[in-house]
Amino acid sequence: MEINGTVISILPEQSGEGRKGPWRKQEFIIETEGPYPRKVCIALWGDKIDQFSLKEGERITASVNIESREFNGRWYTDVKAWKIDKSAPDAGPGQSDAPSPYDTPPATDEPLPPIGEDDDLPF
Repeated sequence: MEINGTVISILPEQSGEGRKGPWRKQEFIIETEGPYPRKVCIALWGDKIDQFSLKEGERITASVNIESREFNGRWYTDVKAWKIDKSAPDAGPGQSDAPSPYDTPPATDEPLPPIGEDDDLPF
């Protein structure tokens, strides 16, 4: 799955020791593009933190895996990035290069033509 948007926050790196050895994790917040932008927290693990070296304001496409797991009767969901493609940071959060299908056309001063019986409308 891919998520497009702008990095709006990079959280502090976390690290620890597990059964399989030391681990590193860094989460970042991306704001999606489109008419209804959403904020999504995505995690980078291990060497991918250094490989992608994200910066706030960068527009990215994150390839992610989403996984939920149960612990003590509660469910937790992780969104883990395994690949990140960066693009030019020319638009802000929630903006995209392509016009949205929900954008309204510019207003004009011309009045609308009257609807009469001579129109070829199917209704």
